[in-house]
Amino acid sequence: MATTAVPVRPSIDPKKNYARVRVFYGTDRAMAANAPKRPPSERYLGGRGALTYGIADVSIPRGHVAGELEAPSWLKLEFREDPARHVVLLSTVPQTRDAFLQGVRARVAASKGRSAFVFVHGYNVSFADAARRTAQMSYDLGFDGAPVFYSWPSQASLSGYTVDEANIEWATSHIKRFLIDMADRSGADNLVVVGHSMGSRGLTRAIAALMQERPDLRGRFREVILAAPDIDADVFRSDIAPALAKAGRRVTLYASSKDLALRASKEVHGYPRAGDTEGGVVIVPGIDTIDASAVDDSILAHSYFVESIPVIRDIAMMIRTRLAPQRRPSLQAVNANGGVYWRLAQQP
Repeated sequence: MATTAVPVRPSIDPKKNYARVRVFYGTDRAMAANAPKRPPSERYLGGRGALTYGIADVSIPRGHVAGELEAPSWLKLEFREDPARHVVLLSTVPQTRDAFLQGVRARVAASKGRSAFVFVHGYNVSFADAARRTAQMSYDLGFDGAPVFYSWPSQASLSGYTVDEANIEWATSHIKRFLIDMADRSGADNLVVVGHSMGSRGLTRAIAALMQERPDLRGRFREVILAAPDIDADVFRSDIAPALAKAGRRVTLYASSKDLALRASKEVHGYPRAGDTEGGVVIVPGIDTIDASAVDDSILAHSYFVESIPVIRDIAMMIRTRLAPQRRPSLQAVNANGGVYWRLAQQP
């Protein structure tokens, strides 16, 4: 039965002019030498490390605009981060695995829907930006539950694409172990997993392996959301989609024809990506494909799932109400040779 939970957001501190959003994390990034003495944004690096856990606090300023990841701008003569004006990683606290899971369980238990989501970021993302994006996503969605992210060792640079490809493959076994912890010990009845761009490769491969090793977890994930997945479209259809359909009670793929990053990936690999609709929409039984081409408004149109208000609204409605695509007013059914997909319309 669908629920209609009211959006929940941390309150703005009237003296500091920002809200403090706590997020939970797992990471296999190398930790910097003398990490406790470094700023929070410099404690986790782009090298490979052991799987570790922790909590982070992020500021959401009073003037935050949904879909924005406010940061200092030279055009505004802003030369340093200000929590009252920007989304800032305020702190990171490493924890033991047991302490981490205890904290997640407590947050889940305090939520009305006993909910948690796990976000796996994409290419060219630092640990700090993964934390900031997770907090922004949780805040903009009004998510009532435990916001969790997994940060693998992306190089956080445009030139680091091939290294990132190697590292997301290397991190897959760690992501799988992390998902097992979330499935077995988070206490979440409504467990949502979200993969973006290259991060979708590690997430989907981990889930596919889980369906073989842990058949008891089939259907354990309430929602599996793939945003602009940088995955070979043919490989997705034949190898990945069947496993995903077993893992989640619903699997949703957001794609676009305006995604310049995925267009560049196609040029590198020679084949279309699952998140790119330019050469045709990926339609697979058991997966709801949503074409968001009409609502892209970022420069690269690659982070529209957290930058475009219509997409944010659709994801929020899906998570909160559990309505199927045909019952969500912003979606229009499109009949194609391979079946039906959904087009997300621009809303006023």
